[in-house]
Amino acid sequence: MYYISVLTASPESFTDLPIRSTVRSQPREQVADLLAWLPDADLACWVRHGQGLVAGGRAITRTFTCATEANAWWQALVMTLNLEIDPALADEPMAGPIAFLSFPFSPTGRYEMVVPEVIIGQREGRAWVTTWNEATPTPPHGVANAGGQSGRAKTPHLLQRRTQSREDWLAIVEQAIRRIRAGELDKVVLARDETFESSEPIPLRSIITALAQNYPQTWTFCVKGLVGASPELLVRQDRGLITSRVLAGTIHGEVGDDSGLAEALSSSSKDLIEHQYAVASVAEALRDHTRSLHVPEVPFVLQLPNVMHLATDITGVGVEGCTGGSSTVISLAAAIHPSAAVCGTPRAEAAQLIDELEGLDRGRYAGPVGWINAQGDGEVALALRCGQVDDRTIRIYAGAGIVADSIPADEWEETRAKLRPMTGALGL
Repeated sequence: MYYISVLTASPESFTDLPIRSTVRSQPREQVADLLAWLPDADLACWVRHGQGLVAGGRAITRTFTCATEANAWWQALVMTLNLEIDPALADEPMAGPIAFLSFPFSPTGRYEMVVPEVIIGQREGRAWVTTWNEATPTPPHGVANAGGQSGRAKTPHLLQRRTQSREDWLAIVEQAIRRIRAGELDKVVLARDETFESSEPIPLRSIITALAQNYPQTWTFCVKGLVGASPELLVRQDRGLITSRVLAGTIHGEVGDDSGLAEALSSSSKDLIEHQYAVASVAEALRDHTRSLHVPEVPFVLQLPNVMHLATDITGVGVEGCTGGSSTVISLAAAIHPSAAVCGTPRAEAAQLIDELEGLDRGRYAGPVGWINAQGDGEVALALRCGQVDDRTIRIYAGAGIVADSIPADEWEETRAKLRPMTGALGL
């Protein structure tokens, strides 16, 4: 179902591949504001602490029915390319051919891959531009046009169209708690959404800029209209080193005050149990892909502006030749997804209960989102704190992990806190 193996693909496996396209990466001067290079349309990004990738244009876009197809297609495409990578960038994993990916929560959804025409990259003291067939970067915008210093998007008037009432969602959570207490499963993650309509197109660039300014420690992403700021790294692969940041267990409030939120979270048995389920699901998925795996016994508290999460960083060394070939970041993400952090425990029972109770098409919310390079390395987060923009409509999502000791009203407040990055970026 969710697990895939790595295929060794050949160009002949796909009939629609371009013929010897040239991908060129060259050093450039660093810029003060990487996001100022975002174009107004056909944009994509992956930015954290002001570093990463911003992209424009779509040299190639493809939609697949499963991660296996997407993974094989990318491997085949890379084999057809003429690469011109400056020697100064030979060891930079974000240089060279890059594809942005955004996969669905459900295995029956749409698996999107986008290969940009132009990518501006900046990381660890150096900067570069990658172009596809001599494409030209769009001149940068001014800071004011990208959202300003306030971190609030300049959006037109928005009309809210909530799809589910508080009372209805609380009743669903109550049903889930009863099922958990009856022993059917241990944990389930239930989500809800809110929809906003506008009289004008919703400005992606402004939302991205606001998210990056307000939540710099998250991974701000945008792929085919799915935009957000995720605090959870599903998996990173970098020359054999595999990393995953697992988040589960949340407390909300004004971070930085003297209320003892961090202590309350780290001592909460409900949140610790929820977190343990998520860590165990990721560690189990990665064991077949690593020859050594380090799983800390005690989580740390990750502080974001309006919430705190229990967090665990899992690290491992990859195994060559597993499942018929070296792992790629896509195959690793597919092996892990959906973890207990976004689905539940046991996985099959939680997914079935989500289908039964939630009444929501998650689309690409809570699915893998990130980038992959020519070597199969890259970074993939979970698409959280996000929304899907379709011209004049934006649909934003949030979920909460439900266990036996959950209190429905508290879970509603948790989803409100998790919606705040997007509502704030929209200026609401």
